[in-house]
Amino acid sequence: MNYRAIYVFEMSRTGRTLLQSIVSPVISTSLYFVVFGAAIGARITEIEGISYGAFIVPGLIMLMLLTQSTANASFGIYFPRFTGTIYEVLSAPVSYIEIVLGYVGAAATKSIILGLIILATAGLFVPLRIAHPIWMLTFLVLTAATFSLFGFIIGVWAEGFEKLQVVPLLIVMPLTFLGGTFYSVSVLPPFWRTVVLFNPVVYLISGFRWSFFETADVSVGVSLGMTLLFLVICLATVWWIFKTGYKLKK
Repeated sequence: MNYRAIYVFEMSRTGRTLLQSIVSPVISTSLYFVVFGAAIGARITEIEGISYGAFIVPGLIMLMLLTQSTANASFGIYFPRFTGTIYEVLSAPVSYIEIVLGYVGAAATKSIILGLIILATAGLFVPLRIAHPIWMLTFLVLTAATFSLFGFIIGVWAEGFEKLQVVPLLIVMPLTFLGGTFYSVSVLPPFWRTVVLFNPVVYLISGFRWSFFETADVSVGVSLGMTLLFLVICLATVWWIFKTGYKLKK
């Protein structure tokens, strides 16, 4: 067994649950787009010179990217723990790095594919331009990898399916909604603008939106730095998990 076997197995699970893994998130995002883009867009025509419908596209992609990366990776590692097959993986001649590459790589790949599908779907509703496609893909890949690692940590930490859902539903999703998915931080009053900057998701969405429209709530360098910082923290936490055997040893 190596990381390719884990990766292929996790990716094949996506094919078996296509409606849940791909179709459902795309439909949900399309509904967000119709409701917010049509209802609110009829009253808010532009933000910073960008049509409201186009403005929310990067935020919607990030919303799905963060939630799906976290959910896919957390379930991917939790289920083997739940069934006990994780001990077969740990006893196999495969390194911890390969285990992480297999589970996290598959979760990140699913999220990136989903993000690109949502981007193509959004293009059916509004005309889109991507000013910096390389940076767009960079933020897409970095965010998918970072939150897949975050989901892996949650999957190891969780002791039941209830805990598995707590962080994505009660922390990740609210932070994403409050991180500028549907609005620009610049429209907030000064006090709340300062408070919002403590939300790490703001930096992810801001950097990603800049790659589309060259407009951002915070510096692109700061956005990239915060993304890399969160990635390093997640990598360090995963390293600690395998070093100590936290919840992975009988």
